Amino acid sequence: MTRPHDVWVTGIGLVTPLGIGVPALTEGLAAQRSGLRRLEGEEWAATGADVAGVAPAIRAADVLPPTEARSVDRFVLMALVAADEALRDGKLAVGQDVAAERTAVVVSTGAGGLATYEEQAVARAARGRAAVSPYLLPGMLPNMAAARIAIRHGIRGLSSSIAVACAAGAMAVAEGLRLIREGAADVVVCGGTDTALAPSVATSFGNARALARAGTGDPGAASRPFDLGRSGFVLAEGAGVLVLERADHARARSATPHGRVLGWGATTDAHHPTAPRPDGGGAADAMRLALADAGLAPGDIGYVNAHGTGTKAGDLAEAWAVRSVFGDDGPPVSSVKGALGHLLGAAGAVEAAVTVLALRDGRLPPTANLDRPDPECALDHIRGAPRTAAPEAAVSNSFAFGGHNVSLVFGRPPEAA
Repeated sequence: MTRPHDVWVTGIGLVTPLGIGVPALTEGLAAQRSGLRRLEGEEWAATGADVAGVAPAIRAADVLPPTEARSVDRFVLMALVAADEALRDGKLAVGQDVAAERTAVVVSTGAGGLATYEEQAVARAARGRAAVSPYLLPGMLPNMAAARIAIRHGIRGLSSSIAVACAAGAMAVAEGLRLIREGAADVVVCGGTDTALAPSVATSFGNARALARAGTGDPGAASRPFDLGRSGFVLAEGAGVLVLERADHARARSATPHGRVLGWGATTDAHHPTAPRPDGGGAADAMRLALADAGLAPGDIGYVNAHGTGTKAGDLAEAWAVRSVFGDDGPPVSSVKGALGHLLGAAGAVEAAVTVLALRDGRLPPTANLDRPDPECALDHIRGAPRTAAPEAAVSNSFAFGGHNVSLVFGRPPEAA
């Protein structure tokens, strides 16, 4: 039996450095392919970034009518593609399968259209006022991914974007769960989208010595979560959109769920603008809150999809947090950022999808490039190849600048469970 406000994931859409669509991601991770590539050209040479996770090209004219395609930032285009796919995957048409007023959209981003802003600022400096597009703001504002999805699909319920940096995608999923539980919506299209592949952003991260570099080596080996040789994160871009649906609503239309959303927890470190609490206390508290919200004990969790960026301080704090919640013999852990890079505001949504699909398929993805696990990050790391397992529930973690911590708990599809 399911309660009326149990929440299912009935659709998933993805744009990642491994390609567009769920199969591109799941098959790429299973085959241990890398989505990282070397950055070429003068604009990148002086930024401090020489490798990135670059998603497939998307032409605005292929996504929007010609009159609307001007100066639309890439983060919006990726969100539209992912949302289209998620709704198609869920076999759900707003206004037919669900009332438009009972449908919400919560799609977040880390910072909005930074690349578009930078291009327009350069144009204004070079050619003056006439060079600036009148479509700049509607093309780059952080809320425009959610707004464009609502316009495209006729969604007339709540439309929102939550600004919590690299935890934005996960927080959007948590908000979707909350809206359905509280009876404010029957369906929520939620997730995250982001691209920070703008020279000024890369230069800032490079000057902060936060980025891993490929140098003369293999760019696919640059991102190394939990590895003794890790040296920072790799910038990446993408979008992840999940369709969350009230369970009885989904059953009534014979929808096939990918999984269940069981709980969420969020905390703030109140410690530092960019560094995590060294003891991982805020992250541990978020996981405990998520477990309590799901009505589960630590022993019920069979997999943790880690935030795992590849920064020395971040990985260490998360490892301590995981051990403090689950003990020294805790569940298997992996981070897909070794293969994808850090999708910033989209990371939490894409990794939520990875977690749901891992539970559904009984195949837990490995952490790429984890050749020498840092002894201080001692966990049951999944390395080398996917691990076959069928846990009933899993945790997905997202942490962010500002000390934002978000943990989500997912369960296997009801038929499988």
